[in-house]
Amino acid sequence: MRESKMNEMEELFGEARRAADDLYQLRDTYFPANPAEKISELQRKSDLALSLLDSLPLEQRRLPIQRGTYEFLRGKILDVFPDYRKEAEDHLSKAVKLNPSLADAWLCLGNCIWKKGDLASAKNCFTLALGKGSNKEILCQLSMLERRIAPGSENQAEIVEESIQHAKEAITLDVKDGNSWYNLGNACLTSFFVTGAWDHSKLLQSLKAYQNAEKDERMKSNPDLYFNCATVNKYLENYERALSGFEAAALKDPGLNAVEEVQKIVDLLNKLESLLKGQARAKRHAALASSRAADNLNPSYKRITIDILSEGLNKAVAIVGKVLLFVKHESVAPLYYLVCDSNQICYVLSVYGISNDAIKEGDQLTLLEPYYRHVDFSWKGKCYQFKSIRVDFLEQVLVNGKALACHQAVRTSIYAQHKP
Repeated sequence: MRESKMNEMEELFGEARRAADDLYQLRDTYFPANPAEKISELQRKSDLALSLLDSLPLEQRRLPIQRGTYEFLRGKILDVFPDYRKEAEDHLSKAVKLNPSLADAWLCLGNCIWKKGDLASAKNCFTLALGKGSNKEILCQLSMLERRIAPGSENQAEIVEESIQHAKEAITLDVKDGNSWYNLGNACLTSFFVTGAWDHSKLLQSLKAYQNAEKDERMKSNPDLYFNCATVNKYLENYERALSGFEAAALKDPGLNAVEEVQKIVDLLNKLESLLKGQARAKRHAALASSRAADNLNPSYKRITIDILSEGLNKAVAIVGKVLLFVKHESVAPLYYLVCDSNQICYVLSVYGISNDAIKEGDQLTLLEPYYRHVDFSWKGKCYQFKSIRVDFLEQVLVNGKALACHQAVRTSIYAQHKP
């Protein structure tokens, strides 16, 4: 008889757990055009889950372990909403007091406390949860939290590096888990900006992680994966892939500002195309100035023109050009300029990690080891075709023959869309 009651209790707890898991699945995959519909559906489902949990007879939740599980599930169900709920924290706090070894309760308590802005206490909860044993979900949440803590900290680069290490540790526990790869992609993307938005390799690492995340079928319902992957492609200047990614994100979650991101890129490309077509007279003057350039160029660099550059990184070469225009656009980074070389070839220069007063219209630039791309693609029936050079750090640029000063380096505060 006693064994029968135990089995009945375990079955009821199992049903309540599944109801809580289904609730979180809804939270992570349901993105209606009207966000209020999602909150309404979460409320309806959470009420049903709580009713199921409350159907457990009192005598079957009297022991500390039973009571701890009950309090954990109640707190988890109440915490499914995006805003902080004190009632959820109260139940989760009771759960970890009744059963301190319940790692899932520590994880949920950390998430709940995070919402009210107490990041230090949230991190303590995740650390205590990890003390019960390695867990990929806890490691991912800790990694995310560290990236939230990093901005404004004196050692933000080190904190983000810790975040990357925790993300990698999660992957070692399950190399096929898409969410762990997604988290690593976000960590590398955040590191790209925290370290000054110049380390091209961080973007490539981020892109590789997102591509691995996409192999997990469960991640196909995550609009933030598409958004963040598109963000990486935008900064890699893979414009066509960025546009496709933002468009896919917008279809999956209309609440993201992905449509606006598409429009920003299209507006920028249209502006660049228009400006490049209108520079005939300016090109002649710029070409003359560039041909007379007499920079004190290190002899280890060979001076060439843009038409000789190879796709990608061009080592041990330099090109000289005159800045025709600073291109104003809506994004914080990069800075865009129209530049012309001695052969009257105009190109787009994108600059990362350098302050916007370092390069001015009329300046003569010497670009060392330039990263070159020939942009050539169509979007919605319109063709875009232009030459582009990317500058990632201060040491690549001489302005009017002089190196830039250290204070002209900047860090760009941009982070991944979804809790980075």
